[in-house]
Amino acid sequence: MNSATSDSGGIAARTRQNTLRLAWWTAAWVISLAIAVFGPEFVWDSKGISLVAILVNVAAGIGMILANKRHLDGLDELQRKIQLDAMGIALGVALVGGLAYSTLDITDVISADAEIAVLVMLIGLTYLVSVVVGQRKYR
Repeated sequence: MNSATSDSGGIAARTRQNTLRLAWWTAAWVISLAIAVFGPEFVWDSKGISLVAILVNVAAGIGMILANKRHLDGLDELQRKIQLDAMGIALGVALVGGLAYSTLDITDVISADAEIAVLVMLIGLTYLVSVVVGQRKYR
């Protein structure tokens, strides 16, 4: 086996491991967020417990960010470019779309309150579509 084949096998294994680590941290963050949001409504009536739940969520979020950084560092140059391009597009859409959405609410152009969940979904969908487009572009 030549070094190029063995190296690509190492990259693939490292990418799988980093992706799995990122998935676990992301799941921990999402679950801790759900606990922090729904715990006070359904389980406890304590600001102290809510504060602890939020701090756990922030800690899981930091773990997720670090796992994402490690994941990006382990990718080959093309995959890193695709991911970073998608993140840049998602950031731009979040800023432009989020501020426009907020302005629509502030100026009463829309009757509903601007909700952060809508912006989070927009960011997620933008990132997902951007990754798929990037993968197809460089095939």
